[in-house]
Amino acid sequence: MSIPNEALQKLVQEIEARAISSQQQINITKAQITAKQREVRLLDLTAKELGTLPKDTRVYEGVGKMFIGVPINAVEKRLSTETTELQTEMSGLDKKLHYYETTYKNSRENMEQILKSGGLRG
Repeated sequence: MSIPNEALQKLVQEIEARAISSQQQINITKAQITAKQREVRLLDLTAKELGTLPKDTRVYEGVGKMFIGVPINAVEKRLSTETTELQTEMSGLDKKLHYYETTYKNSRENMEQILKSGGLRG
């Protein structure tokens, strides 16, 4: 039993659209992961710089257009919390990336299977 050419062509177009969409999502997710990694590196660098300062050093944080004095341990705690949150977000993005890569791979394999079986004839 063979599938009519129109139905097969429609199926191939749907699979191809899914593959293209997955490829776009892969690129977006990779860019998001790169941005998060950059933020983590910046937070780590800031934490290391704070670690070299004496504990009684006055530290200021920007709030809008002004700066306010903040205890150094509060800044270190905030940096630690932000780093943890970013790592959690990156973990979610890694899972998302894996899903899109699997979807893309499966779509490509399905396309190859249809073409190898001689499904579409000109």
